Amino acid sequence: MKKYLWIYACMLVALHTQAQVSMTVQLPPAGVMQKSQLWNMLLVSASSAPVNVKIMLRLSDAQTNQPLLTGISRTIILYKGAKQIRMEDANPVQYEYLSTAVDRDVNGLLATGNYQACYSIVASGHSGALLAEDCIPFTVEPVSPPLLNTPANGSVLETALPQFAWLPPAPLNIFKDLNYDMVLVEVRNGQSPAEAVQQNIPVFRAMHNRNIFVNYPSSAMALDTAKNYAWTITANNGPRYAAQTEVWTFRIKGIQNRQAANANAYMQLKKELGASVTSSSGPLYFSYSNDANDKTVQYEIIALQEGSNAIQHGKLSLAVGDNLLELGLKGSRLEDRKTYLFRLLNSRHEYWQMKFIYTRQHKQ
Repeated sequence: MKKYLWIYACMLVALHTQAQVSMTVQLPPAGVMQKSQLWNMLLVSASSAPVNVKIMLRLSDAQTNQPLLTGISRTIILYKGAKQIRMEDANPVQYEYLSTAVDRDVNGLLATGNYQACYSIVASGHSGALLAEDCIPFTVEPVSPPLLNTPANGSVLETALPQFAWLPPAPLNIFKDLNYDMVLVEVRNGQSPAEAVQQNIPVFRAMHNRNIFVNYPSSAMALDTAKNYAWTITANNGPRYAAQTEVWTFRIKGIQNRQAANANAYMQLKKELGASVTSSSGPLYFSYSNDANDKTVQYEIIALQEGSNAIQHGKLSLAVGDNLLELGLKGSRLEDRKTYLFRLLNSRHEYWQMKFIYTRQHKQ
C-alpha cells in the first residue's frame, strides 16, 4: 500500500512541477546563425523550490523532416523567476550528429536551409518528467546573395559567345555544397526582365555549375542581334535553394532585320480576348510564342457580325520560340470596315486570338 502511495505522490509532484516551468526559445527567424545560438532561451520557474532540469534539442530539415542532430544539455538548476540560458549554461552538451551537413565545431555556422528546432525541458533525475516543449522553424540564409558581374546590365556585346561571371554569396562557410544554376531567356515585347525569366522557355541554361563563370557554348542556340536577353543566377546548397541574383539584360550588336525592326507592328496573340483591336488592309501581322513547340497549327478567321461564321481557315508553319507572322487575307470574302476574330489552335488545345477591323484598299 505504501508503495502505491509513493508512486501516486511522485505523479502529483511531476504534474505540479510540469505547470511550474515555461520556455521561450530565442532564435532569429532568418539570417546567418551559429550552432551555439540554438541554446538561446528563457526559462521561467514558478516553483518556490529549486528545480533541476535538462534541455533536449532535436534539429531537423524543415523540408524533408530528416533529423540532423540531437543534443542534451548538462543539468541546470532553476530557481523561482526567470533564467536566461546561453551556450555556456548548457555546456557540456552531448551531441549526436545524424547528418554530415552539420558542422561539428561548437561555434560553427549552420548551412543554408530551412530548419525546425524542437526542444523538451525534462526533470533531471529518475523521473525524467516532461516539463515543457516547443518547436521553432527558422531559416539560415546568406548575408549577401550572389552578385552579377559581366556582362553589365543593359550592355551591347560585340561577341555572340559571351562569358557570364558573378560573385559568390557571403559568407562562404555557411555552404557545404555551393553550386549555381544559370538561366538565359529572351525578353519579349511588353515583358519586364523578371517576367521573362519566370515565364519564357530558356534559350540556354547551365545547372549545378561549381564555377563562378559560364562560357556560352558555340553548340547552343545562336543569339540573335535583333533580340534582348535576360539572365540570372541561382545559388544552391547541394539540392536546396539558397539565394538568387538580380536579373540583368544585354543584347548582341548587329543590324536588326526588317521584320524585327518592325516588331511593334505585330499584334501579340493572347489566350484571353481583351478590348484591343488592330486594323488591317492587306496582310495580317501578328506575333505568337510557340511554347508548345508545334511545327504547324490550325487557324481560322471568324466574322463577328455574321453569326460567328468562319470565313477563312488553314494551317500555319511555326518555328521554336517567338514567331512574327504575316497572313494574306482573301479580300473578296472580307467586308470593308467589319470586325473579325483571328485565332489559332495549338497542340495543347489552347486558342490564341486577336480582333481586327478589315479596311478594303480602294483603287485610286
